[in-house]
Amino acid sequence: MDARPLVLIDSASLYFRAYFGVPESAAKAPDGTPVNAVRGFLDMLSTLIRGRHPDRMVCCLDMSWRPAWRVALLPSYKAHRLTPAGGEEVPAALEAQIPIILDFLDALGIATAGAEDFEADDVIGTLAAREPGPVEVATGDRDLFQVIDDERQVRVLYCGRGVAKLEVMDDAAVHAKYGVPAGGYADFAALRGDPSDGLPGVTGVGEKTAARLVDRHGGLDGILAALDDPAAGFAPGLRAKIVAGRDYLAAARDVVAVSKTAPVGAVETKLPSSPADPDRLLDLAHQWGLAGSAKRIVDALAA
Repeated sequence: MDARPLVLIDSASLYFRAYFGVPESAAKAPDGTPVNAVRGFLDMLSTLIRGRHPDRMVCCLDMSWRPAWRVALLPSYKAHRLTPAGGEEVPAALEAQIPIILDFLDALGIATAGAEDFEADDVIGTLAAREPGPVEVATGDRDLFQVIDDERQVRVLYCGRGVAKLEVMDDAAVHAKYGVPAGGYADFAALRGDPSDGLPGVTGVGEKTAARLVDRHGGLDGILAALDDPAAGFAPGLRAKIVAGRDYLAAARDVVAVSKTAPVGAVETKLPSSPADPDRLLDLAHQWGLAGSAKRIVDALAA
């Protein structure tokens, strides 16, 4: 029998999807507080536990959604998501539900992990690199394709169409879909640009050209080195575009790359077969009107 996986949850990616996927009107606490993100998130975890049969799970958190060191390298990084006060633009009704999600995880005994001045992606990259495989990363963020490692059995459960319709992505799947190896996805994204992260890309370089360059030269290091090699065969127009974007690419490469060395402390990854604090879980389920979701995840843990 195959070893059971460690599932690393990109928590913010999933609870944002839960918030927008479950109408507020469909999930309210007895006092009228919206709990749609909580319900959706717990139900996503139940689906993943039942479908993937993990024996370990960690919900990875953004301790910093826009780390200062990334902004110093590329000031446009996530700048479009800033509020006038300097925080992240998050719907108030979702922001109020994040502590409730953390309360449920604590009562269930499902581990969480974060690292100061690092994003959840970096926590995932660090745990995926250091914990024994197999490892499965549940996310709706394609940037995490770069952590895929067939040799170490690290795959991504891509939840772009929801957890129930997730796509299991390995190196071959990324290459088939985007024309680049998984390890080259970050360089491909930097070249092409990603408006959702404030990455402008190289002017005039689209998805197909970016994929061709990464596939041919192995990544940004190879592309930048080839600029100075007359034998590299760059079309003059394309070479001029990349030369113009050289400084941007040098910064973007380090901004987009997921860290594998974030300061993540020791984590008890084992997934419990029953809640760590059943009385508290019962109280939370009653307080927030989420008995159904609580029962589903308890049943999934016990299965």
